[in-house]
Amino acid sequence: MPEKKPIVSKKKARYNLDSPNSIKAPCDMENLMVWFGEEVQAVEDEAVRKVVLDVAGQLDSFVRWPGKAVLLWPGCDRRTKYHVYPAVVRNVAFVAQVKGLDSRINGPAVASFRIAQGVRPRRFGSNNSWSVHHVYSGKFPYAGRESTLHAAKNGLHFTQSAGVVAIHPIADQMCDEFPAFAWLLRALAFNKFGYDPDQVFSREPHDEYGFAGKACILIPQEAINGKEAETD
Repeated sequence: MPEKKPIVSKKKARYNLDSPNSIKAPCDMENLMVWFGEEVQAVEDEAVRKVVLDVAGQLDSFVRWPGKAVLLWPGCDRRTKYHVYPAVVRNVAFVAQVKGLDSRINGPAVASFRIAQGVRPRRFGSNNSWSVHHVYSGKFPYAGRESTLHAAKNGLHFTQSAGVVAIHPIADQMCDEFPAFAWLLRALAFNKFGYDPDQVFSREPHDEYGFAGKACILIPQEAINGKEAETD
């Protein structure tokens, strides 16, 4: 009998997106912090609940936003392990005085944040800077919805700076743990930039990039395709 070959499984990227909890009510955009405080009452431990409220109440100490909405690289997503930057993107980075484009998996999102005038503070306990986080992570669908955008897997949102923040390690973990905190950041992204990819904050028409009432700065796909890519 022919020798059996071992079965080799191909592992795919896994995302921990399931949660037993979600927000209970739609965001109250006129009284956002009141809404947030009511949602956080679902956290049973009083000490934990206090930490969540304290972080949200002093959010500028834990979250840094970009200065503008920029879709840097249409078609690019995080499913590519090593990225090769098109020349036009490298030229934009040069004009913005952003050096050292990172070719690793999340590098283009970091580049978009930096080119959009975002600042990453240094961490206290390591030599790294704060993480760059997509506020639309595919986790915690909106009230009454079954899904939410997973920006890292979507070529129209992975390098969209309006949905990217630099975030302190404490708040970074909160985004994955508390649905109300994740939606607080999403609501703020709408207030700042008109960014509403799930189309839950505005009844106005949305463009194909997820904006209502405002627009992002865009490098057209034709410009990406028309330039030779260069290695970083």
